[in-house]
Amino acid sequence: MADAPINHDEQAALVAQLQAEANALREELDETNQGVLALYAELDTQADQLRQASDLKSRFLSYMSHEFRTPLGSILSITGLLTDELDGPLSAEQHKQVAFVSTAARELSDMVDDLLDLAKIEAGRINISPAWFDMFDLFAALRGMFRPIVDASAVDLIFEEPVGLPKLFTDDKKLAQILRNFISNSLKFTTRGEVRVSARLHDATHVRFAVSDTGIGIAPELHGALFEDFSQVDSPLQKRLRGTGLGLSLCKRFAQLLGGEVGLESKPGLGSTFFVIIPLAIAMEPVDET
Repeated sequence: MADAPINHDEQAALVAQLQAEANALREELDETNQGVLALYAELDTQADQLRQASDLKSRFLSYMSHEFRTPLGSILSITGLLTDELDGPLSAEQHKQVAFVSTAARELSDMVDDLLDLAKIEAGRINISPAWFDMFDLFAALRGMFRPIVDASAVDLIFEEPVGLPKLFTDDKKLAQILRNFISNSLKFTTRGEVRVSARLHDATHVRFAVSDTGIGIAPELHGALFEDFSQVDSPLQKRLRGTGLGLSLCKRFAQLLGGEVGLESKPGLGSTFFVIIPLAIAMEPVDET
């Protein structure tokens, strides 16, 4: 039996119903679009506010760092004059007190330098200056830098010869700063034993620098946050050693600028190995080394 035909009134009613549903759907879509646009506007506003806050923080850190450096330089110069006894001899106790002042000023100067580097990185004002260099020269410079510290401690600082490694084309000053922070960190938390610095090929295009120590080690749950800003290991040694908690964070940022990455292998009581992996040649047009 054939279906009964739909009369004009029913057709008109059906069309009206469909139009009403379409209008309702269109209004709902318009409201949704308005909500999305409002959300985007709010996100843009918040992003602008965050950028302004970040810029203000960077400017503040940069300004304060520069302001601190002048009086710190004066303090270090004066302590140097006193130590050299240019204005007359000092007693043993006076030498000891001047040494305390000098050490505190140098620690504060290092903190200021870290804050200034952080401000420069966040403001995008850190420049990479790559050049060809030999790792033997890099290790020799680092060895000389840390010799006075090592001579006064019970920890051996060992540099393994980087045998069979080619020259690098990267920013040697940034790489040296990464390794210097790693070595300083290891020496702080190693009371006996050794700190060992090595370099080897990681693969055909990358080199891996590592600083291993026989220090206190770091719990696995702390590894993830250790390279974040102002992060510090909670230990009895840390309570005696001052710092900004920026050293390892700056290492991570410098490594990224060099096209590489940092990492950590450590267990409590068994020491730690901090490493950085960077390209043999940074990803930019190299100059002819000849």
